[in-house]
Amino acid sequence: MNAAEIKAFLARHGLLARRDLGQNFLVDETLASRLVDLAGVEPGDRVIEIGTGLGVLTGALARSAQRVVTLEVDAGLVRALRADAVLPDNVELVHADALEVDLARYARAGAEPVRLVSNLPYHVSAPLLRRLLDLRGLLIDWSVMLQREVAARLLARPGSRDYGSLSVLHGLTVTLAKGMDLSSNCFFPVPRVESTFVRIAPLETPAVEANELADVERVVRAAFAKRRKTLVNSLRAGALGAEHSAEAIAAALSRCAIEPRARAESLEPAQLLALARELR
Repeated sequence: MNAAEIKAFLARHGLLARRDLGQNFLVDETLASRLVDLAGVEPGDRVIEIGTGLGVLTGALARSAQRVVTLEVDAGLVRALRADAVLPDNVELVHADALEVDLARYARAGAEPVRLVSNLPYHVSAPLLRRLLDLRGLLIDWSVMLQREVAARLLARPGSRDYGSLSVLHGLTVTLAKGMDLSSNCFFPVPRVESTFVRIAPLETPAVEANELADVERVVRAAFAKRRKTLVNSLRAGALGAEHSAEAIAAALSRCAIEPRARAESLEPAQLLALARELR
């Protein structure tokens, strides 16, 4: 699907690419097939897709998977895709906001192995990535297109400027593999950012318990909220300061063998997990 075909399709249905929804549509069908291969999609799989767009990635998924459930927030696009019968028969198109819908319901709806593959809307990628961590017990894996800077945050190691709460939460729960970088020319309209495709899979033995991640997240986010401050001061600056004195936080650091003047960016995920457990 080239730019002229996209414009004609959108014009026929009285639509425009919506910046407020972060709509930059993947348009290269050959590339879409390669992404499906990188995601490891197999014939017996059921796939959830967030963001149908123009259906280019959806069609590639449908050719490889047994069934695809694709979620699209834009009612106009949903009407257009249905009116032109764009999607194959083994695709279920759902008008829904992935930030609000019960994703677990779609992950549980069937006996087939479930994967998620998505060109995530970049303006809401961080909250969606966090939601997907809560589905880690239901999905084989999830492969997502991200703004390159967000992918760098996921893959970052301690001591780097990209290392933060998103890096830590993923480091405690999943494995990550960079698939490929994509030029902005692979999308329409052409975005001002570059993209990276990342495959994410749950750890066989996660460091956190199934119901523990929210508590750990609270401490980790507080630890990184003031990156230039020491952990004691950063934790005291947020909501945790109302619950723990500076002395109590310092004592927790000592029990975890963490230097009192350490900063969150210097600590491994396991150290921040131990600190979160002490503070809990």
